[in-house]
Amino acid sequence: MDSIKTTFAAKLLEVRAIKLQPNSPFTWASGWKSPFYCDNRKTLSYPRLRSFVKTELCHAIQEHFPEAEAIAGVATGAIAQGALVADEMGLPFVYVRSKPKDHGLENLIEGNLEPGSKVVVVEDLVSTGGSSLKAVEAIRNNGCEVIGMVASYTYGFPVAEEAFAKAGVELVTLTDYDHVVKHALAIGYIKPEDVEVIHEWRKDPANWNNR
Repeated sequence: MDSIKTTFAAKLLEVRAIKLQPNSPFTWASGWKSPFYCDNRKTLSYPRLRSFVKTELCHAIQEHFPEAEAIAGVATGAIAQGALVADEMGLPFVYVRSKPKDHGLENLIEGNLEPGSKVVVVEDLVSTGGSSLKAVEAIRNNGCEVIGMVASYTYGFPVAEEAFAKAGVELVTLTDYDHVVKHALAIGYIKPEDVEVIHEWRKDPANWNNR
């Protein structure tokens, strides 16, 4: 799995799905300042890379959660990836909204999820874990068992690791913060002095105000 994490980190950097800008931080939707930005949805625009992500997410499910009976994607970023995985594995697919829609049936879960199903949640990116675990809660409230989650990438924030442990959800990712930073340094995308800045941000992203 470690070789996959290195390979995928390289692929994300190659298509600029991940950007590292220690001297010109991004502002996340949460308001956090960050030298790191990840947009895995860019992988959908590259057929060979899209297929790679689909295949490796399927392999992760087959290895870690072979009893899976249904796949759930987290809206909106993982809807496409989740549907691709479910199609490849021949399993039912649903997606979970961030909140119930305000008209019609007011669904939170879109699609048909049989009560009692063993479900694997597909996520594109895990930061704090808040939206991911809300999807888990919705599925559990629907009378199903969440047996695990697979994601393309995680920042590995301590707050997320604590939240997943508390919720009893095993998370398996194709790559992560450590592999991305290591490869970015190896190819000269960032400098050694940048690594310390990025590491300091990762320790306490909510309060990082370095720039």
